[in-house]
This record gives sequence, C-alpha cells and structure tokens, in this order.
Amino acid sequence: MDFLPEQQDLISIGISILAGSLVGLEREYKNKSAGFRTIVLICLGATAFTIASRFGAGSDDRIAANIITGIGFIGAGVIFKDKFSVMGLTTAAVIWVVAGIGMAAGLGYYGLALSLSFITVAVLSLFSKVEISMEKLFLTRTLFVVFQDVDVGNLEKLKEVMDRHHLKYVRKTVSKRARQLSVVFELNGDRKSLQQFNNEMMTLMYVEEFYYNS
Repeated sequence: MDFLPEQQDLISIGISILAGSLVGLEREYKNKSAGFRTIVLICLGATAFTIASRFGAGSDDRIAANIITGIGFIGAGVIFKDKFSVMGLTTAAVIWVVAGIGMAAGLGYYGLALSLSFITVAVLSLFSKVEISMEKLFLTRTLFVVFQDVDVGNLEKLKEVMDRHHLKYVRKTVSKRARQLSVVFELNGDRKSLQQFNNEMMTLMYVEEFYYNS
C-alpha cells in the first residue's frame, strides 16, 4: 500500500487549485451563486477523479464520462427560470468548463489547464463588455401586462405608447381573468427606448400591473 501521493499527482492538484482559483475569483467578484470555493472544489474534484482513473485498468473513459454526467447535475442546480427568463446558464457553462480544466490538470496537461483558465476569465470579463455594448443598440424583452378591465381600447393605447418609443413588438398571448385582460408582448429596441417606455408604463392608469424583465 502506497500512502504517499506521487509528485506528478501533487503537481496536478496544485495546478488544479491555481486554475480553479483564477476562474473562481472572477465568479466571486461578480457575486455569482457558484463562487470561489465552489469553482475551486469542482476543478479539484475533476482532477481527483481523473487521477484516480489512471489506477484502474480501462476505466479512464468511463470515469471521464461520469465526471461530465455529474457536472451536468451540478450545472442544472444553478439554473432557474422565472416567468419569462432563464438565469444561471453562464454559471452552469463555467462549471462545465472548469471541470474540463480540472480533467486536463489531472491528465498532466498543465499548460492547457492554465491556458484554459486564463481564456475562461478573459471570456467572462471581456465578452460581458461586448454584450453591454450590443445591448445599447438592440435588446429583446418580454412584457407581461394586466389591464384594469377588459376594454380592448386600452390595448390599442398601449400599442400607441410602444410606437411612440419606436419599439417593435409582437403580441404573444392574450388572456382574460375575471374582469381583467392580460397580454404578453415581445419587445425589441435599444436600451434607452426600453427604459423610457418602462418609466412611462409606471404612469399609465389603465395598467393594473406589469412585469418587465429589464
């Protein structure tokens, strides 16, 4: 029985912790559900299973496949859906990538593991700025509106408000509940126009309530 880890395994563990820390710090800075400790542990766990797979004859592929399956369950746990939007997809993708980084470290591809961690941080940091820039030009949002009554004229009034703010819209659903009319729209426009429209929505007396995922 060998109670002492091999030098290569210790290096793999060290690289795994370092690589996971680089990505984890970015996630912690942005206050995500999977923060510093979680990301490091995911990376370290993938490394540990990959190292263990080397000691089982013909088990490498099976263990690697099980790592991917297990990470899928963890990723699914950070995804949640509200009325109209799905959140946590980026965090789930990060968990998936970090597991891959941990596996690379466990296999001894240290340069690849560190390179992927730097690339992941760059994508998370720099590409978010690209998304913000694009949102200034074009956004798609879903609007849920409950009118005070079933007067169809109020629906036409709301469409006039959308036209005034130069928004493109598609009516997705219409429903009646008790004495109220509910409508769901898909809106398209730039960020400034959507914000101005959202502000005006708050002043419309014929609108009982609305949900606007800004």
